[in-house]
Amino acid sequence: MIRSDIIRGHLESIILRLIIEKDRYGYEISKEISLRTNNRFQIKEATLYAVFQRLEKKELIASYIGDISHGGRRKYYTITTLGKAYLKETRKEWQETKEIIDLFMEGLE
Repeated sequence: MIRSDIIRGHLESIILRLIIEKDRYGYEISKEISLRTNNRFQIKEATLYAVFQRLEKKELIASYIGDISHGGRRKYYTITTLGKAYLKETRKEWQETKEIIDLFMEGLE
């Protein structure tokens, strides 16, 4: 299992990355994270919704209510133009961070 504190600082980027592919709702995002990480990382519902609130407040995502399905209306999230620019920027930051960490961690026995 991956230490969640290592990933916590990147949750906004991870969520934006999933939303840029297509509009998604909360449960779908949490399932997709588990699926793509082979259950090595799971996001708690409370954490997920706290990140949604932060992203909406920063105007990086917007939400809307979808059509009725399975008895209820789901709240979907879509990425904004600002969100796309932010994601591009955090991707660059991540590449640099990864290079620096690799300098010190690669080659260890």
